[in-house]
Order: sequence, then C-alpha cells, then structure tokens
Amino acid sequence: MTRQIPLIRFTGPLVLALVAGSSACGGSAPPATQTQAPPAAVQPVPAPPAVGVYVTNEASGDLSIIDAANPSTVATIPLGKRPRGIAASPDGAFLYVALSGSPSAPPGVDEKTLPPPDRSADGIGVVDLKQRKIVSVLTSGPDPEQVAVSRDGTRVYVANEDAAQLSVIDTADGHVIETFKVGDEPEGVTLHPDGNLVFVTSEEDGAVYVVDVAGKKVLKSVKVGPRPRSIAFLPDGSRAYVPSENGATLSMIDTKRLATVKTIKLGDGIRPMGTAMSHDGKHLDISAGRSKMVFILDTKTNELAGSIEAGQRPWGIAISPDDKTIYTANGPSNDVSIIDIATKQVTKKVPVGRGPWGVIVVESK
Repeated sequence: MTRQIPLIRFTGPLVLALVAGSSACGGSAPPATQTQAPPAAVQPVPAPPAVGVYVTNEASGDLSIIDAANPSTVATIPLGKRPRGIAASPDGAFLYVALSGSPSAPPGVDEKTLPPPDRSADGIGVVDLKQRKIVSVLTSGPDPEQVAVSRDGTRVYVANEDAAQLSVIDTADGHVIETFKVGDEPEGVTLHPDGNLVFVTSEEDGAVYVVDVAGKKVLKSVKVGPRPRSIAFLPDGSRAYVPSENGATLSMIDTKRLATVKTIKLGDGIRPMGTAMSHDGKHLDISAGRSKMVFILDTKTNELAGSIEAGQRPWGIAISPDDKTIYTANGPSNDVSIIDIATKQVTKKVPVGRGPWGVIVVESK
C-alpha cells in the first residue's frame, strides 16, 4: 500500500503575521507559491551482460562485472569481507559468494600473529544480477571459502575452512540445515553431476571427502596429492580431477570406485590450484598459481595439450560457454586474463578490484 504524506497548509492569522513581519523587516513578502525543481530521474539498472564474467576481489571486498562481448569492467558491487568462492543459481539470476571474517594469511605469515576472526562477517552473500546488488547474507558456518549450488537451487554447499566441515544451507530460509565433518582445512567443494554427491578437498589431509547429502553421511575419504585445492568432473561424472598444489600433480578419481586411479605429473615446481572443465568434456583447464601458468589437459589421453603464461598467480579460473576462452583471476596484479584457447595466447588483461580470487561465467537467460 502506498503511504500518503499529508499536505500541511498554513492559513489565517499565522500567514498574515508572517507577511506583516516580513514587511516590517523591510523584506518583500514571499510569493504565494514557489516552483521546485523536479526530482532527478532514477536511472534504470543496466541489464546483465549476455555473457558476464563475475570476479570476487578478496582485498577490496567487492565484485567486478566484466562484459565478455567487449571485455571491460562495467560495474563493481560492494560485498563484504574477503569474498572468495563464487557459484551461480541454476537460472543464472543470483550469485552466491563466500564472505569470511577470518584474517587473510598469505604464504609465510605466522597465523599466531593475526588478529582474531570477525565471525559477524562470515556468511554467503546473495547477489541479484538484475539489481546489481547484494540482497541478503545467508548463515554459513565459520570461515566459508568455496561454495557449490544444488541443481534445483534449493541448497548451497559450503566448505568451512576453520571448522573442518561441510555446511548445507537452505536457500529459502537462509539457515544451515546440516553439517558434515570432513578433513582439516577444507577448500574445494563441487557437486557431482548426478546431484547426489558433494566432493570436498581437505588441504591438511591430502584427501577428497565424498558426502552423500541425500543419505546424510560421509561415504569415503579418497587419498590424493598433498594440498588439494579444487575438483572438476567430466560431464558424465565418471571421473574427477583434483590438483595437488604441493605435489605438482593432478589426481584422477574413478567416481564409481571412489578411488584415485591415475596421477598425472605436471612438472617440477608447478603449483596447480583451480580447475575448469570444458562443457564438451574434451579438455580440462588448470590454473597454476605462483607458477603463473594455465595448463590444458586432453581428457581423452590424459596428457597435457599445452600451456600458457597467464599472469601473476592465477587462481580462479573459468571457461566461456562456447569453450573458446579461458578467464583467470590474477591476485597480485589485480586483473583478469582473457586467454584464447585456439592460439594459446592472452588477448587482454582487464583491471578489476584488489586481490581477485574467484571467477565465474554466467549466460543471461
């Protein structure tokens, strides 16, 4: 219901007294009516790009929007503390972003010297892409790092790094409805294509925990290389690939046997981190962090098909809907690299916020 603001009118002796007082002071009487400037027109929010590249900036606490058609940052949305992991709702209308009040602890920093965490800042920010703003923050459990969304959009799965748990959030009421104990320092969290299993990496354990969310139980811990960071599945779900940052390897998991069946060496000193599977399942793209590289794996032969120097410490990685372009979030240089897969060249670097961390590509529907 529209609230009506009452119009106050002054008449009678009060008006006469005001006019008389004004004349006595040598001033002229005010006009009976005054023309006011019309209110400024409200500018409509631009529609989301047909293909948008969305980047979480951990240091500046915001989200950069890049239009893939004409690669440039077209908007920046404030989010909160330390936005990192990012996932989209199935209809592409919303983004879910992990926000953390735990202080940043870069490599080499003694965590005992850091200030205490601000748990009031922990949560999953919900971004409405049409409104271009954060519309709510869901309860997440402590220190959420990465997120995944169920196929029907009713659940968000969260890796809680400080709590060594997987949290399940009901998107309807925004509360945690289930938690599962997993290994220490969980980070990567990915939904299996069948929608029933969630795979979670444990950096401390060097393992992937497989959680049956429907059956409400942890099925198995699968051993992989040291410090696993993410998980990517073939479209049919038959295999999962897990990069080991401290092992310079890629572990291949048979998802029926729930066992590592192959270890792929990427090269001495390589630090693999993020993964993005092509939509046709023909190649897996791997960001290599401090190694500055992106590697392309042929999933038919499970051999490397190429590499590109992407930028300064590429972490977040995503691929375009047509499988022709790779995007990497380069933390130290505050930019996103755009890589043409056919030529294996960086075609452009787009400035974003400070400390870009996660990146996702969303097609408007």
